[in-house]
Amino acid sequence: MLKKIAKIFFAFLCSIVFFFSVTTAANASYAVIDAETGRLLEGSDVHSRMPIASLTKIWTALIAIENSQLDDEVTISRQAALSEGSSIYLEPGEKVTVETLLYGLMLRSGNDAAYALAEHAGSSLEGFVDLMNEKAYLYGLNDTYFTNPSGLHNELHLSSAYDTAQMLRIALQNDTFKKIASTINYKSPTKNGVTWQNKHRLLRQQVDAVAGKTGFTKVAGRTLATYFEKDNKKVIVVTLSESNDWQVHTSLANKIFSNYDYVTIADKGEYQATETKTVELSKPIKLLVNKEEEKQIQNVLHLSRKQDNFGIWHVFLNNESIYSTRVNIK
Repeated sequence: MLKKIAKIFFAFLCSIVFFFSVTTAANASYAVIDAETGRLLEGSDVHSRMPIASLTKIWTALIAIENSQLDDEVTISRQAALSEGSSIYLEPGEKVTVETLLYGLMLRSGNDAAYALAEHAGSSLEGFVDLMNEKAYLYGLNDTYFTNPSGLHNELHLSSAYDTAQMLRIALQNDTFKKIASTINYKSPTKNGVTWQNKHRLLRQQVDAVAGKTGFTKVAGRTLATYFEKDNKKVIVVTLSESNDWQVHTSLANKIFSNYDYVTIADKGEYQATETKTVELSKPIKLLVNKEEEKQIQNVLHLSRKQDNFGIWHVFLNNESIYSTRVNIK
């Protein structure tokens, strides 16, 4: 049976549009997003371009994973071994797998691991940074520009809390990245043979904290990214230049878990759009919203004048599309 549409409004712009309802710290910045859709749930100065320190390594890890094999053997160069800043104490000439370097990168924030991965996956440091920026551009991370793979300070090396949260969301879609970023302890097969413990304290102390990355430079201050899961709710919190980051992350995640729920905005099935056209949702639309937002949500269907076999179903909140999916037209 077709589902009837209530409250239809339309406007003729470049497409035909149908609106219908379906029952259903001072200089710090932060962003909280829905890890499923990327929607911003809460934040402050979310697009302010700031140094992100070692949160850079989220993107470094993803680019390295996509451009190399985990069992590739990397010969550590002198330049990599002598990298400035935090280190996993690689030695020149030492042979280490990409997989081991990734664990050293994400758990211990090794700048030497970042340099070695960049040389291997990008053929050069500069080539790898180009790959980082190309992918950032591809994903619309407009506040982001990289000059190195480690996050060492450079006046041009900047991102935002919002973009960095999106970086973690995108990276977590890669199973290898998620496994590594969620690991608490890893026995290193490098020459020094130590067990690396993840620097991210919340991952060690809280069941809800699943994955993330820490960062710090004198200029950036403390930076932190955390992926939380609770009762099937999935959120990402990023803080930049926040000295009380552990507590802030826990507080923000708990606030979202307490006030937001997944709500079925539209059921799977067919909907009558016009007298002659129906649209089909292949799966239900479920979004993480609070009670006030649930009252204000509108479903908006865009039908192209030229393409009569599909449309775009948007979910609007405060005149902004917070979700969209392609639908077939019959």
